[in-house]
Amino acid sequence: MKRPTQKDVALRAGVSRSTVSYVLNDQTQLKIPISDETRQRVMQAIADLGYEPDARAQSLRRGSTNIVGVIIPVIQNPFFWQILTGISDALREASYSLHLFHNPQDLKQGAYTVRELARQRVDGFILLAAVKYLLPTLTEHLRNSGQPIVEITATEAEFDHVIHSYSSGTYALMDHLLEMGHRRIGFIYGVTQEVQGLDRLLAYRQVLHETGLTDSRRFEARCSDQLEDAYQAAYTLLSQPDRPTALLVINDMLAIAVMRAASDLGLAIPDDLSVAGFDDISFSSYTFPRLTTVSGMAESSGRDAVRLLLGRFAEPDLPQQVTSAEGRLIVRESTGPAR
Repeated sequence: MKRPTQKDVALRAGVSRSTVSYVLNDQTQLKIPISDETRQRVMQAIADLGYEPDARAQSLRRGSTNIVGVIIPVIQNPFFWQILTGISDALREASYSLHLFHNPQDLKQGAYTVRELARQRVDGFILLAAVKYLLPTLTEHLRNSGQPIVEITATEAEFDHVIHSYSSGTYALMDHLLEMGHRRIGFIYGVTQEVQGLDRLLAYRQVLHETGLTDSRRFEARCSDQLEDAYQAAYTLLSQPDRPTALLVINDMLAIAVMRAASDLGLAIPDDLSVAGFDDISFSSYTFPRLTTVSGMAESSGRDAVRLLLGRFAEPDLPQQVTSAEGRLIVRESTGPAR
């Protein structure tokens, strides 16, 4: 079925095509004398025909699209979708929409993402991971695009950015475990790249050093970001005769796999083992027992990123804009006193 045009609307309403355009764009500042009766006829014709303006043509005319490109590194982890919720809500309130791009670490898929970025017209980008995690071709394309960019990152960045750090939350979590008598505290470090999650790992190591518990470093287990790998890493650690009495896990998703490994070994949580994660995804409130975690303030981070981007749209020559979102400890039932 042929898509109705402005010409079709004009014919049905018995007005000129320019009148339809004036009504659609609400161009009252042009002082075009359009009566309420004419305006109502045009709007009724639009409703009758099911006419929808061509967003691409409108964007070409006004030089902007009111679309923001959002690049997400991982689509399996609900934490990123919580950030995305904050971004989406804030964009919608500002009358913007978003175009989602996946940033896989696979070269072939990364090349596809670059082609997509080049094809789509957007007003700016929000990155849900630091540029240094992106494939070089994707990073280069973003730098050359000339578009405003805001990152949500754990470190300093070259563009406007929201520093999303878990350092203070990790210190608070370690203090919480130490106060409950834990001295053998391990860390399941499930990441795709060594630099990911360093804010958590370095804070963990620093506390062990300050408290003279450096022997606990032998309970560090590096694995991939897959659930099965976290399960196997935890199973191995917890099978030792002098196993850890508490485990930090790089994120809540992997913490759920760790809790399953403990259960399969006959260990009760938190009586035999305390487990804590990071991110505060919605699932963490429904595990049994409920998971102690460090909240990443996901939705507020997304909103902050949009605020920075809108500020850059309004004033392109602003100095670099930076804001921070520190993690916050949420104590639930998965941590308890050491035996």
